[in-house]
Formats: sequence, C-alpha cells, structure tokens
Amino acid sequence: MPKLSIIIPCYYNELNIPVTSKELVLNEQLFPEDVSFEYIMIDDGSKDKTFEALITFKNQYPEKVTIVKLSGNFGSYNAIQAGMKYATGDCNLVIAADLQDPPELMLKMYEFWTKGFKLVLANREDREDPFLTKILASVYQKLIKKLALPNIPDGGFDFCLFDKQLKDEVLAIQEKNVNSLYLLIWMKYDYACIPYKRRERKIGKSRWTMKKKIQLFIDSFVSFSYAPLRFITVCGILLGSISFIYAIYVLWAKLLGHIDVQGWTTMMMVFLLVSSFQMMAIGIIGEYLWRNFEATRNRPAYVVDKVL
Repeated sequence: MPKLSIIIPCYYNELNIPVTSKELVLNEQLFPEDVSFEYIMIDDGSKDKTFEALITFKNQYPEKVTIVKLSGNFGSYNAIQAGMKYATGDCNLVIAADLQDPPELMLKMYEFWTKGFKLVLANREDREDPFLTKILASVYQKLIKKLALPNIPDGGFDFCLFDKQLKDEVLAIQEKNVNSLYLLIWMKYDYACIPYKRRERKIGKSRWTMKKKIQLFIDSFVSFSYAPLRFITVCGILLGSISFIYAIYVLWAKLLGHIDVQGWTTMMMVFLLVSSFQMMAIGIIGEYLWRNFEATRNRPAYVVDKVL
C-alpha cells in the first residue's frame, strides 16, 4: 500500500490553508484507492494565524496531518528539509501553500513514480506574474542552467515529487544555505518533466521579498557553481593584460618624450577600476568563506519548536 507524503512549507498563509487543504483532500479522490496520504505542514515562523489554521486542518484529519512548527523563520527551503525529516511516505511531494501550483498535477506526477522515475518535476513553462517578476525569474533560471546546473529543466521548478531514497540522501548531505530542491537535480538522477503554467496568487500577499530572492540567487550559485570564482580569475587576467599593455605604452611614450606630466584623470580611472574589482573579488571570496565557516560551526539549518 503506497504512501504519499505531501510537504507544504507555510509562511503567513492563514487565509490560504483552508482553501489549499480542501483542494488537496479533493484531489485524493483521483488516486487509486490503495494510495494513502499524509500531510506534513511546516509553519516557518509565521506571525499571523497560520498555526491556528493548521490546527483546524489537523482536527479535521487527525490521522493524516502532521504539523511541524519552527521556532522562527528559517526560509522555505530549510522548512522543506524539516518536512522531509518527518515524512514517512514511500514518495514525497512538495507543493506551495498558495495554490499557484495546480494540485491536479499530483496524480500525473505519482503515475510517473509508479513507472520507475524516482524524481518527477513540474517545470514552469510560463507564469501569471507581473512583467518584471517574469523577466527576473527568467534571467535567474537561465543563469542557473548556464553556470550551475545544466540539467535543470527550463523555467525552473519548486513543485516536485521524489522517492524516499532521494529524500534520505538530501537529509544525509546536511548542507546549509542551499536550495534543498536543487540538490535533487545535483544528484543527477533521470527525471520526468511536466510543464505547466504557474497561476497568479489569488489569496493573501506573497512574502517572497526581493531580499530573499537575492539571497536565493547567491546561495544557488555559491552552492552549485564555481563560476563566480572563475569570473574573478578571468577578469584578473584581462585587467592584468590591459595594465601590462598600458604600462608598455606609457614607458615607450616617456622614452620618446611625448609625456611631460602624467595625467591625473587617467591615473584615477585605473585606480578606481582596479580597486572596485578588488572589492568585488573580496566580496565573492567572502561568500564562499562564510559558507565554509557556517559548515564548520555545525549549527542546525532550522530549530523545531513543536511537532503535532
């Protein structure tokens, strides 16, 4: 009797929980009768009434629902890892709490798993988001595919189903400051892909701020690519070559008597260019060193307050 664990990170979703939980339970009827369900709901430090809404859902289905309340906001991907820890299913499915990902795709994803695929991804071929959000998301996904994870599907993903074996491997890695779902791609298992159009959020306001988007951008590159370090090396070689050529030119012009007094403007331009590059390089190297420091401290990626 296969068991499906549905993992849902929740952050300021008090209005979404009643609607989302109803949709999920209705979609159970589409599955074969021998499939059982459990819902792992993670409250990622919400300050509204998300936890109370989750309690209501659990009271309706006490045998199916597990609530994991974190002590604070540790980020959606750390919340997903917390959900993985308490999931007991043969396969696991991660879905957002705001119904932007269509629950009706869950059956098709499960069917791919029954055919032997250990990883099934629902990739966003389009999204009903504001124009600027769509552009930024597109650029981010293309950079990730080009420089970090070439096997990631076009459009990226957050909505996915994966086998218990993959879940155990992600938990065993114990990596911090990482997109935990991208670890599934990093493992290089063959996967099935289902394109879909991401819906517009109808209820509540997204807490996915620009600060969090920038943090995800940095974490994704530092965790899965050495491209930023390679960028420093290439720029250093280019700047060094240009500086060497310019030095030869200045020396030659000086010997020929074409330069009486060196220009202050040129000197300042070179100084500002080189110093700004040095500061940028130090910042990139610092991002890598900070993550090594985080790993050596061995602090947990999240802290669980209570489990119901």
